[in-house]
Amino acid sequence: MDDALYFTEQHLATREMVRQFARDEVAPTAAHWDAEGKFPWENVKKMAELGLLGVPWPEDLGGAGLDTLSYMIVIEELAKVDASHGLTVSAHTTLGTSPIVRFGSEEQKRRFVPLLASGRVMGGFGLTEPDAGSDAGGTRTTAVRKNDHYVLNGVKRFITHGSVGEIFVVTAVTDRSKGTKGISSFVLTKETSDLSTALKLGVGHEPSLPRMKGFRAGKKEDKLGWRASDTAELIMEDVEVPVENLIGEEGKGFVNFMKTLDSGRIGIAALSLGIAEGALEHALRYASMRRQFGQPIANFQGIQFQLSDMATEIEAGKHLMFHAAWLAQHGKPFSKEAAIAKLFCSELAMRATIKAVQIHGGYGYTKDYPVERFMRDAKICEIGEGTSEIQRIVIARHLLRELAD
Repeated sequence: MDDALYFTEQHLATREMVRQFARDEVAPTAAHWDAEGKFPWENVKKMAELGLLGVPWPEDLGGAGLDTLSYMIVIEELAKVDASHGLTVSAHTTLGTSPIVRFGSEEQKRRFVPLLASGRVMGGFGLTEPDAGSDAGGTRTTAVRKNDHYVLNGVKRFITHGSVGEIFVVTAVTDRSKGTKGISSFVLTKETSDLSTALKLGVGHEPSLPRMKGFRAGKKEDKLGWRASDTAELIMEDVEVPVENLIGEEGKGFVNFMKTLDSGRIGIAALSLGIAEGALEHALRYASMRRQFGQPIANFQGIQFQLSDMATEIEAGKHLMFHAAWLAQHGKPFSKEAAIAKLFCSELAMRATIKAVQIHGGYGYTKDYPVERFMRDAKICEIGEGTSEIQRIVIARHLLRELAD
């Protein structure tokens, strides 16, 4: 892709900075954190110090003051080395912080966003439930108004940063009779489950945040991929949430989180693209060094075809992802383009990583090479923030609407 098409000198400088950080700090430890299945607090602290946890937010809210394209570059470059680190930035920024920035009150922004944008604490988005995945409108968590507070009860499932996080945007039903128009969203706070580590490193905990009684992390998931990303249940048992923690108006939760997911899909496209690019880089390097039948396997047409297919699809994915990001950055409609980018890039990541493992042969099936981790990390990209099936439904609805218009 021609860099001049989308990027300024600032974008290129950001890319080089993140690329160097990923190569020097993330790459040497990625396999360790994956094997341990633990949140990489030390690296997260370094990312916070570099401003990577608040890339698109204004400087007066503690952010880096950069644009959407810069944010996607950060996710992509991290994912080239390790998807878990890329996801940590993506979920924290888009899911945990953007609903407050986009839909919150000025008081909410001033209170919560600087803590999140600076990486002082981790944030998350409580949407998915045991019985409400693709059917996000099937939310069962309830919020009942009682004078100056709401009482929330329910369970959220597969929540990124559910254990380690302290600030969460959570959806709940305030009026069952109104369907999706009866869903609202709230800011909830709790203490990180890694308090000792947070206190030791000086990141991940903010004493001034209230520990809401009855709000806690539940089961931590033991996952196939994204193993260095924290995923857990959020449990709410008669949690008293002040009225001032309601985001926007009652009943606006569904439409607001659908807008949040649109943005998040561009992030998952960037993440998927990074995984595919990392897989290609490793496959190229291995094919150039591995010798069979007296020559590098890169000389064989069968290997060259696989590498060519990977490179071609990656080039297409770059245009789809950065086009959607450009539309979002310039305030233009991007819902369809985000779904297209997410669908294509996530399925591309799966195809590319499978090819990379195949090129590595038996070695690709061992943990001696990172391509097996890349393949495990790729699969969830076809599921999270809207499955491939949901993306196809979203795209089709836009096409049919455009035809009707």
